[in-house]
Formats: sequence, structure tokens, C-alpha cells
Amino acid sequence: MAGILFTCALVSVVTTFGIVAIIFTETFAFFQQVSFAQFFLDTRWTPLFAEARFGIWPLLNGTFLTTVIAMSVAIPLGLSSAIYLSEYAQPKVAAVLRPAVELLAGIPTVVYGYFALLFITPLLRNFFRVDIFNALSAGLMMGIMITPTVGSISLDAIRSVPRSLREGAQALGITKLETIVRVVLPAALSGILASIILGISRAVGETMTVLIAAGSQPRLTLNVTESVATLTAFMAEISGGDSPRGSLSYQTLYAVGAVLFVITLGLNITSYLISNRFKEKYD
Repeated sequence: MAGILFTCALVSVVTTFGIVAIIFTETFAFFQQVSFAQFFLDTRWTPLFAEARFGIWPLLNGTFLTTVIAMSVAIPLGLSSAIYLSEYAQPKVAAVLRPAVELLAGIPTVVYGYFALLFITPLLRNFFRVDIFNALSAGLMMGIMITPTVGSISLDAIRSVPRSLREGAQALGITKLETIVRVVLPAALSGILASIILGISRAVGETMTVLIAAGSQPRLTLNVTESVATLTAFMAEISGGDSPRGSLSYQTLYAVGAVLFVITLGLNITSYLISNRFKEKYD
């Protein structure tokens, strides 16, 4: 039995190393034809045009723009829902609301994308001048999608704070709200920060929502009303099969994938370091 379980664990490790090896092998071939200066210093991304340009910044711009919008929605909604379910809701109410909120995580992302395109965008166009495909509607929809991730992990972190800390604070005459802000949230900070970084990783790696709602126009802009392209949206576009295997346009898929891998790895390492830095231990 121990051998079977070890084999199962080994398969996942080998698969991970295989994915990394393939990504960086193709990325190395890409950089044999495109210099680092062209990739990291150019500000235009047109790898499929006759006059090909390979500046990665427009894709990074679209990715970070939609991520910032998404987290601006997910952090307050997720953290507020976690505080309510942990500190204010009756047990019967919490038992119903938490599964209901987490059901949002089970909705296919393509549904979120079409909902953003067919409902959120027309709603925004009633108040603002926005393109049909725009970063704002995609970011808002991603924020709703990521809320259960931030809320669920934050809720577990808040509930793990010992009740004695709450009772001790209230015994000193501190109100319930002050107890939450000054005692509970600082004690649960490690888990809350981890949930936020995990939400950022989810937003950076989201594909279908941004592909459908934000479009595929690589622009270096901070205007959220315009169409933008993200790293994942470009990868989905290229993986459709229009680029022959081994061609330079095909290898851009792996170069962009390598950038996405490095960003995600950096976020995971940051989450681990922050969790250890702010971790609280209770006897």
C-alpha cells in the first residue's frame, strides 16, 4: 500500500516537472529567434502580423488591469462575507449561506464570461461609454467569481482564532466591532493574506471570462473601458490550431506560458512567505 501511494504521489511530481520541461524547452527555442530586448522592452504585441512584434507588456498590462479590478471587488466582498458568517450570522443562517456562496465557485467560467458580455456590459453602457469588449466588465465578473475563494479561506482563518481572545477583549469593555478589527482580523491575518494572494493567482490565470468579455486587443493602456488582451486569452487564441507546430507564432504560446508560470510561482512563494511571517500559534 505504501508503494502504491508513493507511486501516485510520484506521478504528480513527474507530471509537474514534465510540464515545466516542455514549457521552457519551447521557450528556449523561441528566444533563439527573438531577443530578450524585443520581448521585454518592446511595447507592441503583434506576433501573427506580417510585421511581427513581440513586446509582452500589452499582455501583462491587460492581465494586471483585469486582476486589479477583480480584486477590488473580491477582497471587500469576500472578507465582509467571512466576517459576517463567522461573527454575526446565526449558526442556521451560516449553514445555509456558506454553501450558497461557495456555489459560485462551481459555475463554469464560460458562463461568467457570457454573463459579463450579455448583461454586465450592456448595463455599463447605460451609464458609461465602454466598448462591447472591455476590461471593466471582465474584471467585475472575475471579482464575483473569485469572491468565494477569498471568503471561504478567510472564514476558516477567522474561525481558527481562539474564542478566548474574543472573550478577553470583550471583558476589557471593547465592542464587538472593535474586537473584530483589533483582535480577530490581526490574529487571522496570515490566512486572510493567503486567501487574497490565492485570489490574485486565480485572477491572473483566468481564461474564458477575460477572453469572452475583455476581447483580444493587446493594448498598453489603463483605460478600463477599452478592449484588452491578457496572457491567458492570447494562449487560448493561439492554441486553437491556426499556428503550425514548430513555427515562431506557435512558440509564442510557450513563451507567454513561461511568463505566466513565473508570475504564478512568484505569487505562491509570496503566499508561503507571508503565511509564515504572520502566522500566529496558540496553545
